[in-house]
Amino acid sequence: MIPIVSITGRSNTGKTTLIERMIPELNRRGYRVGTIKHNLHGFEIDHEGKDSWRHRKAGASITVLASPGKIAVMEDAEGDPTISELRDRYIRHVDIILSEGFKGNPHPKIEVFRAVLKQEPLCTREDGLIAIASDVPLDRGVPCLDINDIQGLADLIEARFLKKKE
Repeated sequence: MIPIVSITGRSNTGKTTLIERMIPELNRRGYRVGTIKHNLHGFEIDHEGKDSWRHRKAGASITVLASPGKIAVMEDAEGDPTISELRDRYIRHVDIILSEGFKGNPHPKIEVFRAVLKQEPLCTREDGLIAIASDVPLDRGVPCLDINDIQGLADLIEARFLKKKE
């Protein structure tokens, strides 16, 4: 089963930027990385009048849009699928999944924290917190790494969730 590490934190802490910086570091180490981003407010990749939009408007419950080098799947969803459900249904051929935006999920978490926001951290060890990426030292009973220590964060993920490739 593909391991999932959830990058959590309050709004504007830099979760996306952290993921964006971790992916190339994990790639450099020989790992394939998948991501799952949750958007509570919904999104639309299909546009009115386009063929795929017309297929869905006609009643297709799933539409696959394919071109050389890119595939998109648009599927009706009942409820709000979990990270595990999305992994099991759609993700293949990666060594690890980094997720963002799923608050309250049961997967191991790295919380991004910035002191300037003057808010308390979201997660505790009981929530699955395994580390904090922060701009200030914090004692939450888990490793606290500098938010810019991408190699250190990748080391932690590699040691806990990935097997070295021979």
